[in-house]
Amino acid sequence: MTFKLEHRLLALTIVVMTSLAGCTVGPDFKRPSSPDVTSFTRDKELNKTFDGVGKSQTQAIMTVNQVEADWWKSFSSQKLNSLIEIALKNNPSIKAAEASIKQANDYLAAQKGYFYPTAQAGYSASRQGDSSVISPTLQSNNNPYTLHTAQLSISYAPDVFGLNKRTVESLEAQAETQKFQLIALRTTLIANVISAVIQQASIQSQIEATEQIILSQTNALNIIKKQSELGYASDIDVSGQEANLAQAKQLLPPLNKQLEITKDLIAILCGKLPSQGGFDSFTLEEINLPVNLPLTLPSSLVEQRPDVRAAEAQVHAASALIGVALANRLPQFSISALYGGSATKFGQMFSSNNSFWGLTGNVGQTLFDAGTLKYKQKAAEAGFEQAESQYRSVVLGAYQNVADTLYALDSDAKSLLAATDSETSAKKSLELVQKQLDLGYVNSLALINSEQSYQQAKISKIQAQAMRLTDTLALFQSLGGDWDDTH
Repeated sequence: MTFKLEHRLLALTIVVMTSLAGCTVGPDFKRPSSPDVTSFTRDKELNKTFDGVGKSQTQAIMTVNQVEADWWKSFSSQKLNSLIEIALKNNPSIKAAEASIKQANDYLAAQKGYFYPTAQAGYSASRQGDSSVISPTLQSNNNPYTLHTAQLSISYAPDVFGLNKRTVESLEAQAETQKFQLIALRTTLIANVISAVIQQASIQSQIEATEQIILSQTNALNIIKKQSELGYASDIDVSGQEANLAQAKQLLPPLNKQLEITKDLIAILCGKLPSQGGFDSFTLEEINLPVNLPLTLPSSLVEQRPDVRAAEAQVHAASALIGVALANRLPQFSISALYGGSATKFGQMFSSNNSFWGLTGNVGQTLFDAGTLKYKQKAAEAGFEQAESQYRSVVLGAYQNVADTLYALDSDAKSLLAATDSETSAKKSLELVQKQLDLGYVNSLALINSEQSYQQAKISKIQAQAMRLTDTLALFQSLGGDWDDTH
C-alpha cells in the first residue's frame, strides 16, 4: 500500500512539473520572404530566345514551375547519363554527405530522449563484517554476511522553459542543413561531370584541328624547301616557315596536357583513381544543345536552390540557439525517485522492512558566473545575425548566377553565329583556292595557307560551341534543379 502511495506521489509530481513546461523562451523562427522581383535581369526582354544556326541551335526560354528532376537528360546523351550515374554512385563526397545526414539525425534522436525520464536499475552484492561495538547487530546475528542490494532510480528534468525543445529545434535545423547540402553537392557533382565532359570533347576537337594545322605547316615547309633548292625561295623564306611550324607545334602540348588532366578529373569525379579511369571519350556531336531552356519565376528561386535552403536552415538553427542560451539563464528543475531493497539473502531484498525509497525535487538558479551565461546569449544573438547576413549573401549570389547565365547565353549565341560565319567563309575560301589550284592559277602554298585559316576558324567555332554548352549547363545549375526528400 505504501509502495502505491509513493508512486502516486511521484506521478503527481511529474505531472505538476511537466505542466510547467509550457513556456518556450527565445524567438520563434519565421522564414525569410522571397525577394520582390519579377525579372532576373535588367533587360526583361533578354531572356526570350537565343538565336542559333537553324532551329536545332535556337534556344527558347520556357517559364516553368520547377526544373525537371533529371535535368541533365536534356543534353540527350545516354553515354553522359551513364557516366553521371557512376559518379553519383561512387563519388566519396556524396557518401560522406550521406553519413553526415545520418549523424545529424542520430544526434537529433538522442536529444529527443531528454523529453522522457531516465530509468536505471542496479544490483550489488558485498561481503562484509561489522564491529559489534559500533554497529548494530543484524537480526539474523550473521557476521560476517553478504549484503544484496537492488534498486531502481528514475530521474527527470522537466523542460520548463523550453531548453530541450529549442535544442531539438536547432538540431532539426542542422539536420535540414545537411540534407540540403547533400542535394547541392549532388547538383554540383552532376554539373562538374557534364562540364568536364564538354571540356574533354572540346579539347579533343581542338587537338584534331591543331594537328591539321601542323600538317599544313609541315607541307608548306616542304614546298618552300623545294622552291629554295630550285632558286625560287630564299633561306629567309625557309626560316620563316620553320618558325611558323614551330609555333603551330607549340599549341599541341598544352592541349594534350589539358586533355589528360580533364580525363583525370572525370575519373576522380566518378570515384576512380586516374589510372582506373578509362572512360570513353566524348565528341561535341554526342552532346546535344538543349533548345528548350527552363526558367522558374524569380520569386520561387529561393525554394529551389538547395544552397539557399541550407543557409535558411542555418538561420533557423542559430535562432533556436538563442532560446537555448536564454533558457540556460533561468531556473533549472529536476526530480528523481529511488526504490530498492537490501537483505542478506537474495530472495528477501524486497521483503517487509527491507525496502527503501526516496523522492527528491530540485531547483537551481545561477546567481553569479561572471557574466558567462549572459555573454553566451550575446554570442548566440551575434551568431543569428551572422547567419542572417550569410543567408542574404547566398540569395544575392543565387540571383546573380541566373542573371549572369542569361547574359552569357545571349552572348554565346551571338559568338557562335559569328564563329560559324567565319568558319563558313574560310571553308568557302578553301574550296575556291582548291579550284584555282586545279586550274593552275595558284600554287600549293596558297592552298595550304587556306587550309590553315579554315582549321583556325574551326577551332574558334569549337570553343564557341563548348562555351554555349557550358553556359547552358550553368543555367540548369543556377536554378537549383528539382529534388525531393528521397535524394
